[in-house]
Amino acid sequence: MPSQTVSPPAAREAALEQLLAQARSGRMPLPELFDSAGRLTQQGLSEASARLYEDWLAHTASPLRHLACFNWGVVLGTLGRAADAKQAYRRALETAPDFAQARLNLGHQLEQLGRHDEALAQWRSIALQPAADDAALQLRLHALNNSARLCEQLRRFDEAEAWLRLSLELDPAQPGPIQHYVHLRQKQCAWPVYQPVGALTHYHLLAGTSALAMLSATDDPALHMLAAQRFVLERGYKSPPTPLHAKQPPRTGKLRIGYLSGDLHMHAVGLLTAELYETHDRERFEVHAFCWSREDGSPLRARLRAGFDKVWPIGSLSDEAAAQLIAQQGIDVLVDLQGLTSGARPAILTQRPAPVQVSYLGFPGTCGIPGVDWVIADRYVMPPELLPYSSERPIYLPGCYQVSDRQREIGAKPTRAQYGLPEDAFVFCAFNNNFKFTEEVFRLWMRVLHAVPGSVLWLLADNEWAQENMRRAADAQGVARERLVFAPRVAPPDYLARLPLADLFLDTFPYNGGTTASDVLWMGLPLLTCSGRSYISRMAGSLLTHLGLPELATGSLAEYERMAVLLGNTPARVASYRRYLTEQGRQSALFDTPRFVRGLEAEFERLALEHRKSR
Repeated sequence: MPSQTVSPPAAREAALEQLLAQARSGRMPLPELFDSAGRLTQQGLSEASARLYEDWLAHTASPLRHLACFNWGVVLGTLGRAADAKQAYRRALETAPDFAQARLNLGHQLEQLGRHDEALAQWRSIALQPAADDAALQLRLHALNNSARLCEQLRRFDEAEAWLRLSLELDPAQPGPIQHYVHLRQKQCAWPVYQPVGALTHYHLLAGTSALAMLSATDDPALHMLAAQRFVLERGYKSPPTPLHAKQPPRTGKLRIGYLSGDLHMHAVGLLTAELYETHDRERFEVHAFCWSREDGSPLRARLRAGFDKVWPIGSLSDEAAAQLIAQQGIDVLVDLQGLTSGARPAILTQRPAPVQVSYLGFPGTCGIPGVDWVIADRYVMPPELLPYSSERPIYLPGCYQVSDRQREIGAKPTRAQYGLPEDAFVFCAFNNNFKFTEEVFRLWMRVLHAVPGSVLWLLADNEWAQENMRRAADAQGVARERLVFAPRVAPPDYLARLPLADLFLDTFPYNGGTTASDVLWMGLPLLTCSGRSYISRMAGSLLTHLGLPELATGSLAEYERMAVLLGNTPARVASYRRYLTEQGRQSALFDTPRFVRGLEAEFERLALEHRKSR
């Protein structure tokens, strides 16, 4: 008779059944359980690993069963079974209530389930316990930092800052918490932002400032460059010897442009760029999105998706797999729309899946990411003296660097009374995000209010701590609190509709408005800015220059202050600017989106064809 062979899948199934039978026998030693379950997980059989733990726990009495429950919870968590993982950790804590690592992990699963206060309660029980040794200290720091992170996400900024201060007092050598502490104080307008904590001095806090927070802290391009370099070095980003794109066969035919972003939804980047994707010349280009954006159900999200020839969801892919996908699609030009902002994925770009990789919009400064060689710019935002501080070379466009959407939905115009604004007063407006506010510029605004009798400053009500800190700053300079008027966040159409209620928009410095500045000018509201030494501090100046109002882009804060006072006291001059914006603003080069896209395409085509010819 011919011999019978057992297929590999059948053999694996038989071996697994044998393991499970041994676990159910109650005689499998704990080390053997750990070893067998670990091998199953390494082989990609996590469900089988979870089953093994479950069977062992159901049939084995052991004083160390809390360790098995813990490992079971870890496996369940990696499978995305948060509710089951939560139960596993609770079982571990029933046996060993002081098992801090299980309590930490239980908090993570509760967070996954949206039970935020319960998660914080688990972490609090560890965070407030004195640490007996270094291992206990690390667990305590983990609990403190997770509490701070979750409180910040929940916009409970005061609690988040308290947890971070305690964490940094225990261990000042923590880069992540330092970055969050600085940016959290920026969000709250807690001035001075660089408030020493524990052993951390102003120097340590400045040196630990994130690349994004540094854009608000200073217009010094050298500090921007150093913050970006530190980010890249800390994470060990390096390009491989052979770029991924070089492993693909040469391509002919239409050029393929890929846009890489997690912000293609109701976000500033999505709001600015919708018409860009729609306007690309389909006779010459294919337009792809490689996207991990939130499906927020908004009309904007639907419009953005429809603007691409192909949308590739990469949220569930690793950075390596996403880079492979981009390379396999033969993308000629890959445009990164996030840079070093929250949720960015620089590790995709470091593998060089496309021959031409470009930074645009999301992070208006140098990123220092290996593999990103170009940045979209104009000669105003990126003058020659800025080039030594940028790892990217500029792709200079003939007009403004910023694209615009001419299809913005605008709501019904409200009245001043609806927003608590005085009918007869001069209304200064500053609707940029609060983290862009600096103590120096806010004091300048208060001096402007002093110099323009009866005027008010209309601000965004972002969070209660920022509002109170701004009111206190007004108190300190003798400005009545009621002269600060706070507007709630509203839907984009209503936000646009209310902008003309103001008389003059005061831009922030050194972090200028981007999408906000575009919205302000589109709605016919004059904007005053100060242009500094960095890309981000010159954005609004570029918009004004290409709009035909370069005199509203001042070259120093002293000039900015003088101009604000002058305009506040000469409403007729402001009215002339409004007439200009109404009659000519939307017809200006700034809002000529087709012209912008043709200029961008010409540069992309030049770079892509140069690469094709070189192969």
